[in-house]
Amino acid sequence: MNAPVIHNRRDILRYAAAGGALVIAAPIASRVRAQRDGSPSPTPWFEGPVGGFVAINPDETVTIAFPNPEMGQGVDTSLPMLLAEELEVDFDRVSTVQMPLEIMRGEDGEMTWKYAPQGSGGSYSIPGHYEGLRQAGALARTLLISAAAAQFGVPASELVAARGVVRHEASGKKASYGELAAAAASIEPPAEAPALKPQSEFRLIGTPQKMKNARAIVMGEATFGIDAEKPGMLYAVMSRCPYFDGTAKSVDDSAARKVSGVVDIVKIEGPGPTGPYDVQAEGYAVVATSLWAAMKGRRALQIEWDAGPHAEESSESFKRQCAELLEGTGQIVRDDGDFDAAFANAAETYEATYWQPYVSHAPLEPQNCLADVTEDGVEIIAPTQMPSGASRIVAAALGVDREKIKILPTRLGGGFGRRLSNDYVAEAALISKAVKAPVKLIWTRDDDLQHDFYRPSGMHQLKAGFDADGNLVAWTHRLASASKYYRRPNLPESDYWQAELYPDDFPSQFVNNVRLEYFSAQSGAPRGSWRAPAHTANAFVVQSFLDEIAEGRGEDPLALRLRLLGEARELPYEQHGGPVFNPGRLAECLRVAAEKGGYGEKMPAGRGRGIAGHFTFGGYCAQVVDVETDDQGGLRVTKVVAAVDIGTVINPNGVAAQLESGVNDGLSTALRLAINIDGGRVTNANFDTYQLMKIADAPPVVETHIIDNGETPSGMGEMGLPPLAPALANAIFEATGKRIRSLPIADQLNS
Repeated sequence: MNAPVIHNRRDILRYAAAGGALVIAAPIASRVRAQRDGSPSPTPWFEGPVGGFVAINPDETVTIAFPNPEMGQGVDTSLPMLLAEELEVDFDRVSTVQMPLEIMRGEDGEMTWKYAPQGSGGSYSIPGHYEGLRQAGALARTLLISAAAAQFGVPASELVAARGVVRHEASGKKASYGELAAAAASIEPPAEAPALKPQSEFRLIGTPQKMKNARAIVMGEATFGIDAEKPGMLYAVMSRCPYFDGTAKSVDDSAARKVSGVVDIVKIEGPGPTGPYDVQAEGYAVVATSLWAAMKGRRALQIEWDAGPHAEESSESFKRQCAELLEGTGQIVRDDGDFDAAFANAAETYEATYWQPYVSHAPLEPQNCLADVTEDGVEIIAPTQMPSGASRIVAAALGVDREKIKILPTRLGGGFGRRLSNDYVAEAALISKAVKAPVKLIWTRDDDLQHDFYRPSGMHQLKAGFDADGNLVAWTHRLASASKYYRRPNLPESDYWQAELYPDDFPSQFVNNVRLEYFSAQSGAPRGSWRAPAHTANAFVVQSFLDEIAEGRGEDPLALRLRLLGEARELPYEQHGGPVFNPGRLAECLRVAAEKGGYGEKMPAGRGRGIAGHFTFGGYCAQVVDVETDDQGGLRVTKVVAAVDIGTVINPNGVAAQLESGVNDGLSTALRLAINIDGGRVTNANFDTYQLMKIADAPPVVETHIIDNGETPSGMGEMGLPPLAPALANAIFEATGKRIRSLPIADQLNS
């Protein structure tokens, strides 16, 4: 659906005459937080960012075009629920379409959003659209009632809108939304935003709903990026340098060019050893009339690669580098009180060092992109989390004005942060320009594993001190890692820590003497955002360390956590998910998970039960994990019980699905997954050497307990993952007496 540009209040309502539809633009408050006292934002409701265009059609259906790419997080279901709640329509009449990238040149000459920020990441979709889509529904309902009032000759105050029909009870008159749509489109919008329903009147929000497109996905009818086609389209695969920042010494493409169907061989320049990753590696694209021909041509290429500047790097050498860095002094990023004195004078002290490897995103759908570069402009069809990033990277690669670049995001076959980067889009655009034809570039599984932007690897050193009364008086978290920020343009190395340590995370604000220290390690491995970024790493080490402390002190691990968290209160939180962190909400999640999960009950020999909790991107989650072990090092997770608080819940089914996703993703990663480096390259080549968890290994029972407290909603895509690894490690200790301080876990149980 093509939506109009919104400039002012009079422009906020448009009538699509050809279709007879009432089309409304929804204000999107993705950059504006509600005031603490609940009063309206000072930004006028009709002048803020807009998007999420709604059409009420003559056939009584309702369509919403929303900006967030769908990658399994369920926004194609939860966002329509917001609209349908205020509009008062049957939810089965609501459908969604993906909005293409909409940007425009502002008065200052810079590109800006045409309607609303567009992208999926950081669990932003629900909090970013919660008010805006409800306002759109309320506005549409108000205009439909006004149209009915004029038609019936009665005051609008006497009319009721429900289930897609406006009724006047006294006279028995009624009219459907479809019948009123054209008339409503001609009515002047009200000067003030229509009132939204109080939560006590919600009939849809908070009720479990099935995924809108579940059947299409199961039946193979859903369209992903890899399904995109255009007339005259060619296929391409690439042979990329396997070495970090390596280059080609020599290339013989004569045999490849002789393969039937091969059209051309195109060189793609690499990013160099320091520049940003427009593309990730130097390589050669084989372009052909079929995918099979392109793959055969790639196998026929003869390339001798130069190993480049990181030829000596290995997983072990990087681990040694991190350990050596921690022997020195790093960059202090938080320093409250006097840690050295407090730790030196503490009655009890505890220390532990933890290690986490690089891991891959491994989405089910490997990277792909269909690019069509012509003299008139560029069309990109791709599964991307950040369509605006795709636009920027294509403009930079081709030297094309962004107004001439059309980005059509598709449904993603998994994202997890990998598709925040658009290197594969740049590759496809460069190939299309070179061959002067539309080209669909497809990565293989090997390509995807060996050229990912991996979750940063690092070594964490923690120390804690308690006084004679059992109070935590000193805490330090020292981290040596290769930051994902290392190639950000114009970002000094002194800022790399910001992606790896969150200074306001628990327990930083719960102890008077705390020091956070960062050591910037060097590595050639590409790094990027991986589901719940640094929270996945830091929750594992902090929550594992708390269990170690509790065991050393003879204190129950849950009791220690609750004692440190204290009462409910709002603390400042400047990182993503702020501006406040309420330890009382996390404590309640821990209590609920413990109660529902039977935490504290005596377990039989060889079995254990562990607990952990974390605050992630505005949401709170705690988990209790049950494990069974045997004498041969076998391990099975039999049950996971979780309590989650993300404020107002839109779709409980979606919350449970994302919790289960986080549990399985976290378990798979913690048990077996690590990207191994040797000789300056990744040695994992496919799922035989990067063994994702099988269905048989998944917990047979995963319980989700939702704490819906009516607070401002948060997203759910990442909250379920951080507590899993530490809860699992803590359960393993109870079952075996073995402390897990290094991931992945599986091989350690036999040692």
